[in-house]
Amino acid sequence: MGVPYGEGAYVAHAETDVYGPGRVLAVEGELRRVRFVYFVATVGVEVLRAASDGEEAWVRAWIAERRQRYGNQW
Repeated sequence: MGVPYGEGAYVAHAETDVYGPGRVLAVEGELRRVRFVYFVATVGVEVLRAASDGEEAWVRAWIAERRQRYGNQW
């Protein structure tokens, strides 16, 4: 069945929108290191949900803008 919300998955916090949507950077057991658009945080898998199509598009655009602005140095 695989790892829920594995590396590269687009997610959102299920309990608050303060972080914005994000992308999973790393998996360590039940914890996920997530690059949210407003923060990088380590959160438990149980508080994540799959990002909607609109949220995923937001994160993809956000990452593309950062890469264009800063290259891979951000």
